Amino acid sequence: MAKLNLPEYQFNIKHDPSGATAIYDQLRHKFVRLTPEEWVRQNFVEYLIQAKHYPRGLMANEVSLVQNGIKRRCDSLVADNCGRPLVIVEYKAPNIKIDQAVFDQIILHYNQVIMARYLMISNGMVHYCCRNDYANKRIVFLPEIPEYGNL
Repeated sequence: MAKLNLPEYQFNIKHDPSGATAIYDQLRHKFVRLTPEEWVRQNFVEYLIQAKHYPRGLMANEVSLVQNGIKRRCDSLVADNCGRPLVIVEYKAPNIKIDQAVFDQIILHYNQVIMARYLMISNGMVHYCCRNDYANKRIVFLPEIPEYGNL
């Protein structure tokens, strides 16, 4: 898999007889197909846990939600200590440029339902974090990914 702009972590990876590769997702407690986007997800989740001290027990991958009768799924969700959504994370493969359409996806499709305070987007090479300022109806980009205790 591609070298990412994240620390290197060790993962449980297996290959089945058909040639498919899977990676163990510690949040979903199962092996999932290893794609470039999944590689980014697993590395970024480990980065949040190990480098930024996000509690593993307050994180979830592939969270289902319904918006206007349409089923959607956000890539990762981080909750606060009371279980309320705090951060939505969207992942793209390393070769996918993060542009306005990606921000629109997370803001318009997911956050209208979840109303998280923070939004993060990563393609493994570039990482963005912004804070929703609901009172002033604006989004403030942060210079770096904050530690969990600073959210």
